[in-house]
Amino acid sequence: MYSYRKNFYPYVSPFDPCPPLTCKQYVTPPNLYIGFQPPNLPQYSYKEALQKGTLWPAFYDPYYNPYETRQREEEK
Repeated sequence: MYSYRKNFYPYVSPFDPCPPLTCKQYVTPPNLYIGFQPPNLPQYSYKEALQKGTLWPAFYDPYYNPYETRQREEEK
């Protein structure tokens, strides 16, 4: 199974003057995982498509700030 949110771990030098960021995240778009657009994909209504920025739910990718989820978990 794939995930839209990926992690990578950059090299941390012992001579870095700043505290290192040990894990960085990035988001990949859903169109990377669909090789071609299959026929008869379900579609949003026109109003909803304008709000979401795409006509097809398979290509919809909302942005979630990774720091907001951490703050929500810490508040609980």
